[in-house]
Amino acid sequence: MKILLIGSGGREHALAWKISQSPLLTELHCAPGNPGTAALGTNVPLTDTDIDGIMDYASKKAIDLVVVGPEAPLAMGLADDLNKAGIPCFGPSQEAAQIESSKGYLKDLCAEHSIPTAAYGRFNDETNAKAFLTTMSAPYVIKADGLAAGKGVIIAETSPEAETAIDEMLGGRFGEAGAEIVIEEFLPGEEASFFAITDGIHIVPMIGAQDHKRAFDGDTGPNTGGMGAYSPAPVFTHDIQQQVMSQIIEPTVKALAARGTPYCGVLYAGLMVGPDGPKLIEYNARFGDPECQVMMRRMQSDIVPVLMSAATRKLNGQSFQWTDEAVALVVLANQGYPGAYEKGSVIRGVEEAAALSDVEIFHAGTAIADGKLTATGGRVLNITATGKTGREAIRQAYVAVDRIDWPEGFCRQDIGWRMLERDNT
Repeated sequence: MKILLIGSGGREHALAWKISQSPLLTELHCAPGNPGTAALGTNVPLTDTDIDGIMDYASKKAIDLVVVGPEAPLAMGLADDLNKAGIPCFGPSQEAAQIESSKGYLKDLCAEHSIPTAAYGRFNDETNAKAFLTTMSAPYVIKADGLAAGKGVIIAETSPEAETAIDEMLGGRFGEAGAEIVIEEFLPGEEASFFAITDGIHIVPMIGAQDHKRAFDGDTGPNTGGMGAYSPAPVFTHDIQQQVMSQIIEPTVKALAARGTPYCGVLYAGLMVGPDGPKLIEYNARFGDPECQVMMRRMQSDIVPVLMSAATRKLNGQSFQWTDEAVALVVLANQGYPGAYEKGSVIRGVEEAAALSDVEIFHAGTAIADGKLTATGGRVLNITATGKTGREAIRQAYVAVDRIDWPEGFCRQDIGWRMLERDNT
């Protein structure tokens, strides 16, 4: 089977790593890929938003399955074009992908189908948005409606902070993504992620994970795309998982099918698990990054049959097997991220770190220049490790981090703190 994987981050390297293990695979193509995926298949010099280029390449190479990693090409309608051309695509249609590309669309869907979520309002002008604040109590959650690379959410502790966030978002801070905003009540509890794959009718549950969105230790600093992750997440008890499936995932799949926009792909539910049970914060229309990386390391079964079955609307009867071992991930990021940062610094010691027992390193913002590994992005390397316990996995991940020589990089030193708080041994 010839598979084309779209994307260039740590998520895509992890997917390529898992796909490459399948006995069904004959050729793996990655567009554009990164130095990590280059060791597993053929990197293709196409950006993930070059829809015409991707379509032409998939056709010329007789690709059997396209797997879309990032959200932008889905929001642009790549899956629609591929399906029209008779090329199976793992990823939702442009309309179905609105569950991520429009926060307002998702909130309205939840309200219509009684899916538990936070109270909210939608606004495209400052006056009405600020008036809505007076009906709520702090803290306030302000979201850009559109795609903002995981950075379009501000939690304001005071009314003046919320008003500033409103002015900035509607004033163009996130471009078109912030032309409309959503204001939500703040939900108490513990944030976590849960994943399921669907063909629009049938659903295969995956597993839960937790990530760390703030840049610095103690969950301080600005929001990022994610500075670390781990799985299993102790907050996901069997009962919580059952509630997520029955109250959130299953109603969503049915609602989208009823709208005539059946969802094919992975549903990534960002959740708040609080005193009233799990509530939906947001959906993403793709695998999480960095959650995908820890899930791929825990997955024991072949992922390719499930991806292909979902893409061809034949998911019934599929399932996954998972290891009971824990996986932890630490992100090495460029100094300055998620703000401005320098590109081109040299990274050493990655091969030595990757040679450690139970360690896999997934590339994100890297490139090869003059034969040397260099940093080209904000989040640069994903260091993952397995262990019999979460504590062991975290310890081994940081042992690997210490082997990497990159003065221009930084990482959080408290990945997994929620899990460790539950386990004081």
